Amino acid sequence: MPSIKMSVPHQLTRQQAADRLKNMAEQIKKQYGNMVQNLNESWTGETGNFSFTVMGFDISGKVQVEENEVNMDGQIPFAALAFKGKIESVIREKMTELLA
Repeated sequence: MPSIKMSVPHQLTRQQAADRLKNMAEQIKKQYGNMVQNLNESWTGETGNFSFTVMGFDISGKVQVEENEVNMDGQIPFAALAFKGKIESVIREKMTELLA
């Protein structure tokens, strides 16, 4: 499976950043609700796991909040490779907005 990896810098404490991101999946669903289904998100400390289906494609991954950045490592199916840039763009935009 192709992966999506990104790092988004922040100037918050680890706890503040994690708290802001804990609702990211729900906010994406609100904004893109007509395209997002089967949303799951779970957190243990500053580590979050997520999965959802967008346009029929299953996306999953892990978010790790570090001291000055948030690292995201996700998996998308080969069939969604053509949409990888759009998926990355939406996730990065929402993470950047929440961490500002």
